[in-house]
Amino acid sequence: MSVAHTPARGRGGWTPWLYLAPALVVLAGLLVYPIYQLGLISFLEYTQAQVSGGEPTTFRGFGNYAELFGDTEFWQVLLATVVFAAACVVSTLAVGCALAVLLTRVRALPRLALMLAALGAWATPAITGSTVWLFLFDPDFGPVNRVLGLGDHSWTYGRYSAFALVLLEVVWCSFPFVMVTVYAGIRAVPSEVLEAAALDGASQWRIWRSVLAPMLRPILVVVTIQSVIWDFKVFTQIYVMTNGGGIAGQNLVLNVYAYQKAFASSQYSLGSAIGVVMLLILLVITLGYLRLLRRQGEEL
Repeated sequence: MSVAHTPARGRGGWTPWLYLAPALVVLAGLLVYPIYQLGLISFLEYTQAQVSGGEPTTFRGFGNYAELFGDTEFWQVLLATVVFAAACVVSTLAVGCALAVLLTRVRALPRLALMLAALGAWATPAITGSTVWLFLFDPDFGPVNRVLGLGDHSWTYGRYSAFALVLLEVVWCSFPFVMVTVYAGIRAVPSEVLEAAALDGASQWRIWRSVLAPMLRPILVVVTIQSVIWDFKVFTQIYVMTNGGGIAGQNLVLNVYAYQKAFASSQYSLGSAIGVVMLLILLVITLGYLRLLRRQGEEL
C-alpha cells in the first residue's frame, strides 16, 4: 500500500513549487540579474571613462574592495549606519508594539482613528514625509521651534540632532507596519490566556514579556527582519532631510555614500562594491538573527 501511494506523494511534492514558479521567475528577473551585474561591476574598473567608451574596461579583482576597506571614511560611515539602523529598529519596534497593545485596550472609535492615522503615515511617500518633517522643524517657519521656544535653532546643523530628526521620520513612517502586524497577532491569542495571567496578578509589562512576546515570536521575527532591511538601507530620508548627507558628510549612511561614489564621483565600481558589502551585511544579520531565535526556541 505504501508503494502505491509513493508516486502520488512525489507528484504532490512538486505542486507547491509549480504554484510558486511564476513568482520565482519574476523575482529572479528582478533580483538575481541586478545582483549579478552589481557584483560584476564591483570587480571592474568602471568609471565615466568606461561608460562613455573612452577607455577599455579592465578587471581589477578585489582591488575595489581593497581601496574601499582602506578608506577610513568607509568605516566611519559603516559604524554610523549600523548605530543609526539599530536605533531606528529598536524605536520602531517599541512604538509599534506599544501602540498594538494600546489598540487592544481602547474602544472601537479611537481604535479606528489610530488605525487610519497610522495607515496615512504608512501610505505617505518617503520624500513627502521627509519634506513635511523638515517644515515642522524649520528654524524660521516650523511650528516645533515656536512651541518649544527654541528660536531659530537648526535641527539639521548638528550631526546628532540631524540623525535624531531623521530617526523620528523613519519611525513615523515605519511603525504602522509593526503595529498592524503585531495587533493582528495579539487578536489571535486566546483571551483565556491573557485573563488567566491578569488573574494571577501579572502586570501589563509582565503579560507582554512572559505571555505575548513568546507567543508572537514568529511575527516579531518577521517585523524585526523587515525593519532591519528597511532601516539599514535608508536613503531618501537622509538625502532629503540632510541635503545629501549633512555638512561635510557628517550624516552619511552607506546607501547615500554609495550614491555619492557611484553617481556624484562617477566611481561606479566603488559604488557597486559598497552595494555588495551592504548585501552581505544584511544576509549575515538576518541569518544570524534567525539562528539565534531557532536556538532559543529549542531551549524553551
